[in-house]
Amino acid sequence: MQFLNVTAEAKANIYFDGKVVSHGVTLADGTTKTFGIIYPGSYHFGTEKAERMEITDGTCQVTLDGVDGSDTFTAGEHFDVPADSGFTISVDDIICQYVCSYIES
Repeated sequence: MQFLNVTAEAKANIYFDGKVVSHGVTLADGTTKTFGIIYPGSYHFGTEKAERMEITDGTCQVTLDGVDGSDTFTAGEHFDVPADSGFTISVDDIICQYVCSYIES
């Protein structure tokens, strides 16, 4: 996955003592995305805007807030998170990489 003609944020977004790290980009059309890595562990994130999380490498398990059970996602797959919600993402053994798109309502 490549993004051309973007403005990239050099300063990283660092969460959970460095176990989740991302960088933001703004595309030519003004939309924003973040891309990053998740080290093994389990992490909960809240959302303001709806999000699409595309897994670009590795595997993760995801539980959306208010949903029983989790689903597994691997490279090439995605999951959507509603606005004003949240999700728990777990990575077992190797780093998981992702691209997050923010969905305007």
